[in-house]
Order: sequence, then C-alpha cells, then structure tokens
Amino acid sequence: MSGSSRFPEIDLLRGIAIVMMVIFHSVFDCSFFRIAPVVVDTGFWRYFAYATASLFLLVAGISLAISHARSARHLSGWPLTRKFLIRGAGIFACGLLVTIATWWYLQEGFVIFGILHLIGVSIMLSPLFFRFRKWNAAIGIVFILLGWFLATIPGPAALLVFGIHPLAFWSVDYTPIFPWMGLVLIGMAIGEFAYPDGERAWTMPRLPDRAVSLLAFLGRHSLVIYLVHQPLILLVLYLVTGAPVF
Repeated sequence: MSGSSRFPEIDLLRGIAIVMMVIFHSVFDCSFFRIAPVVVDTGFWRYFAYATASLFLLVAGISLAISHARSARHLSGWPLTRKFLIRGAGIFACGLLVTIATWWYLQEGFVIFGILHLIGVSIMLSPLFFRFRKWNAAIGIVFILLGWFLATIPGPAALLVFGIHPLAFWSVDYTPIFPWMGLVLIGMAIGEFAYPDGERAWTMPRLPDRAVSLLAFLGRHSLVIYLVHQPLILLVLYLVTGAPVF
C-alpha cells in the first residue's frame, strides 16, 4: 500500500505497535542496565511485550492479504510469488542486520531469530497460504498450539527457527515460526474478511486528524523506526542517567 491507496487505520495500528515497542524497550533497557528496579520477564511487562509483538504480526498479516489481493489484479504465477519472496527477503536481511548489531553489542543474548526475521520468513512463505483465505485463521491457531507444545521440547540450536531450542538458550528477542507465524496467518484471515479483494468492506469512522496523524506517520515508517529506535533509546538513557550503556 502506498500513497492514497493506504488505509489509515492500518498505519494507525502499526503506529500504536511502534509506540508500545518503544515503551517496552525503554523499560527493558532500564531493567537490563539496572537503571531502575523493574521486572520485565514476568507480570505486566511480559504480557505487554506479547501484546506488542502480537499487534505487529496481526497487522503484518492483514497487510499481506491486502497486498496480495491488489497484486493479483495484474500478476499471477511466478511473478506474483517472486514479489513476496523478494519483499520477505528484504525484511529478513534487515533482521540479519539486527543479529549482527546485537552480537557486536551484547555478545550473550543477541538476536538470532527475532520479529524481523519472523516477518521476513512469513512474507516469503505467504504464497503457500494465500489460497486458504479465511481458513488461515484455523491454520494460525494450529501454529500457536503447536508452538506451545514445541516450547516444552529441548533440542539443538539448529531448530531455533521452529521454536525448539537448548535449555540454556536466551535471547533479547526470540520469535520462532511456531507459534508466532500463527498470528500472521490469523491476520491474513482478518484481511480476507475485512478487506476482500484489497478493498475495505466496512465504513471507516471519522477519526480526529490530530489524534491519529502522528501515530499514522510512525506506522508508515515503522521499519526505519524499528532499526534506529534502540540506539536512540540507549543514547537518551546515557545522556539522562549517565549509565554505562555503551
């Protein structure tokens, strides 16, 4: 979606997810660097992180359904599949940049397969699932249930992408295919229902421009913000608290 063809509500939801992400990562950094006595791996902040990731992935799925419906008007077969393979590979490459940066910065706990890796892989795999349309909701639920089961099975690091990992594994961002791609699939089903043929099937209530314009702007530039927000948070924390974050 680009230009006037964008749906403002999609940008709004993605912008809300961006704000939630910045809030959580700010709190996480305060905990990680012992700037403030806050617990992020249990309780409220843990569920806040789950909600943030879930919103990102649901919106990604909705956007995939819209994009596919619109692209299918003038593409089919391999050209249509290639479009999503290239787009997904680009997102996955951004995930690899996060892997390199966190490995250099953190060493222990660096991101191996985080949310950008997952979104990239989901986009590349999406041509296998578009045909199921609204049934992707059921498939997504299966992914989620399977993910809960696989999380109980320790295994080699080679299976990290599927949700199986060594007992001692830890990462600051771990978003395996099972269960998390299930949310992308559910989002694709929502997109088929709410935006059939890539067009809105419901009446959009009028929203106050001032209340949503900033969030929509953030949503339109979510990838760039994702890539730069963490260094900016660390810089602010350093300037405000003097904590040794670099």
